[in-house]
Amino acid sequence: MSLNGKTALVTGGGRGIGRAICLELARQGARVAVNYSGSQAAAEQTVEECRALGVEAFAIQADVADGNSVTAMVKAVIARLGRLDILVCNAGITRDNLMPLLKEDDFDAVVDTNLKGAFLCMKAAYRPMMKQKYGRIVAVSSIVGLRGNAGQTNYAASKAGLIGLSKSLAKELAGRNVTVNVVAPGFIDTNMTAALPESAQQAILATIPMGRMGATEDVAKAVAFFASDAAGYVTGQVLCVDGGMAV
Repeated sequence: MSLNGKTALVTGGGRGIGRAICLELARQGARVAVNYSGSQAAAEQTVEECRALGVEAFAIQADVADGNSVTAMVKAVIARLGRLDILVCNAGITRDNLMPLLKEDDFDAVVDTNLKGAFLCMKAAYRPMMKQKYGRIVAVSSIVGLRGNAGQTNYAASKAGLIGLSKSLAKELAGRNVTVNVVAPGFIDTNMTAALPESAQQAILATIPMGRMGATEDVAKAVAFFASDAAGYVTGQVLCVDGGMAV
């Protein structure tokens, strides 16, 4: 599986799953634009690690929830790399709480970043990918979007919406050799999950048939598969990387 000569834009690529995706795409030979919203230092670290793998990489700031910012970002990536072959919609945030305590602003913030942000990025990539008759769009959803999770109604809604968005777009773009697929991670070992209390971690582990957390690299490899020509006849699909949680 090789991505030599391909160009990729990964939103939220500065840390965690996003960084692992950038590195895996770079390892496969893709040139990578690392999007970030607030943490330039983290994004630049990802860039340096990608460059160490022998590919061109650069950081680009944009708030994915802002249409003008996203449009400018995609244009800048194409101007620098010549084209956009792979778009990975990974940027996401959480604002967890039980529904009676969940503020409207927190619901809006999560949906705006996780769902609207992906919509805006996909929209900006739509015409360029159609014109070149090639593209790979991969959305990073969550097992929570399939199963739900108490205290995450806003997050679950955004991630479930991402699946419907991607399936619909897959039908629009299939005839132009542009695929749209979804990776749904389960409980992945990141700084976010490490911050959970031990009791909460053990409770979640008890729901995973494989009995362990996944690694960010597990998610990244699934994304790289969808981004490759090996998945050229696969579109509108959801791949759960969850150790069996969704079974």
